[in-house]
Amino acid sequence: MLHDGRVGVAVLGCGRIGSMHADLLAGRVPGARLTGVFDVDGDAASAVGVRLGVSVAATVDELVEADGVDAVAICTSTDTHVEMIVRAAAAGRHVFCEKPIALDLDRIDAALHDVERAGVALHVGFNRRFDPAHRSVRDAIAKGEIGDVHLLRITSRDPAPPPLAYLATSGGLFLDMSIHDFDMARFVTGSEVVDVTATGTARDPAIADAGDIDTAAITLIHKNGCITTIDNSRRALYGYDQRVEAFGSGGLVASENAAARAVVRRDASGAHEPPIADFFLDRYATSFVHQWEDFVGRVADRRPPSVTGLDGRAPLVLGLAARRSLDERRTVPVAELDPAGDTPDVGGADAQEASR
Repeated sequence: MLHDGRVGVAVLGCGRIGSMHADLLAGRVPGARLTGVFDVDGDAASAVGVRLGVSVAATVDELVEADGVDAVAICTSTDTHVEMIVRAAAAGRHVFCEKPIALDLDRIDAALHDVERAGVALHVGFNRRFDPAHRSVRDAIAKGEIGDVHLLRITSRDPAPPPLAYLATSGGLFLDMSIHDFDMARFVTGSEVVDVTATGTARDPAIADAGDIDTAAITLIHKNGCITTIDNSRRALYGYDQRVEAFGSGGLVASENAAARAVVRRDASGAHEPPIADFFLDRYATSFVHQWEDFVGRVADRRPPSVTGLDGRAPLVLGLAARRSLDERRTVPVAELDPAGDTPDVGGADAQEASR
């Protein structure tokens, strides 16, 4: 039941991403109301609560079960996501969960079972689906504007690697960073992936010592015959490089990086363009707002989420296949990781509906 006509959302986790979501819910998402926050770090939660003028819960249960809470945004560490999903679902709250849901399929499947049994919605935070430029590529393909899609190229490069302490719990590049690209490959092409081939290396000795890689090239073969290539790097010194290009029988469509400033200087030495965004919150600020508008609108209208729990499951399967491919130096069929075929075709549960 909605209170005062708005969807009340409580935020679990007040780190960088949770704090950002709280800011958006407090002032930039029509139809949403931030009801309160919680974090195991009391100081972090208090800072957000004081800044936004909302209550700070002493426990998870106090936050989730408070009056006026219709949904919970789970922005805690990945290893706690399943527990938080289960607790929110048991309280009858709809769930927005940052990716990934978990780092193994058994835990994801258990969480999805509890969500289904509770009859609540689960939206997984793949915000890049809501980026206007990337969505335009997807829409052009869906409308047949470039004919049959033959090739999809995804470039995803970060300006700098995350802290080593984060890498220890993130699941590594394929499950932390590339997982967005696996989701984009499914979403943009509208076709599931059947084979995964991955290569990678660690150019940073510290990342190698942590057992991870920072540079990767991945090839995906889709059910419809499309080939997707993904290149990842954690060290793009020129900024946050995020591009998608689709090539088909009828032409090409691509999303480019947005410049940090709309100005170009030309002189005797040539043309000088402004830099691109160097922080993911700057590059994808609009997509986060659109994502919340979509989620809040669907909760208010009692419609199913556009990015379902099964959409959260599928990229994890691809990430696990990529890791196996890297370790064993071979192409890995997706069915090898998911023999039951629990991942549905793209488009299930309203996943193809545009949010705007």
